[in-house]
Amino acid sequence: MIRVYLDREALSMAAAELFATAAHSAMRDTGRFAVALAGGDTPRRTYEILAHEPFRKRVPWEKTHVFWGDERCVPAADPRNNARMASRALLDHVLVPDGQVHPMVCGRAPQDAAKEYEALLRSWFPGELPRFDLILLGLGENGHTASLFPETPVLDERRRWVADVSPANDGMHRLTLTVPVINQASRVVFLVSGANKAPILREVLEGSPDPHRIPACLIRPAGQLVWLVDRDAARLLRNAT
Repeated sequence: MIRVYLDREALSMAAAELFATAAHSAMRDTGRFAVALAGGDTPRRTYEILAHEPFRKRVPWEKTHVFWGDERCVPAADPRNNARMASRALLDHVLVPDGQVHPMVCGRAPQDAAKEYEALLRSWFPGELPRFDLILLGLGENGHTASLFPETPVLDERRRWVADVSPANDGMHRLTLTVPVINQASRVVFLVSGANKAPILREVLEGSPDPHRIPACLIRPAGQLVWLVDRDAARLLRNAT
């Protein structure tokens, strides 16, 4: 499903509505809401909207469990840290209990940090794979999503739930949920804005790219897949509505 909005503000408001809807659906099904957050400017605006009325009261924050789809291996106070961004934009302003916020902590060797986060997920989710109620994702100009970067070994990972990666373009270590984990989610929502994303968005949605070159193409969840994009990002699409 592809939904096109006038601008990033309208897109972010729609994403907040979808977040609230997913939360209430999960509450009806299981009595709790498990979400994996994304980094980036477009998700940040969505988080800011969620932190204020009416969403501050509409979302069952006390039953929400917050995870992350990926994280840079930087100190918690580093501006590039995804958990820091989400905390400042959202979590510092709503009543999610501290014990229900599960950041990816990369204070030691990335391989060990990935194992620790996977152990956390395995303690929380039963079954062969975790089933998040909602996973939010962005889309990079090179086709990456979460920290699934082009031509990296993690794209072929089928056993681990969480992996450490070090993309060649910047050498920064990162942690990421793996493709099978993302694809097990009940809902996966891509948030894409800006004219600079138009070429890659067209290739992902209307081309036939090699998924190892454009990893976002690997995301084909068992549940619902939604693309929320603004008009600038959608300007090259033939079939956008």
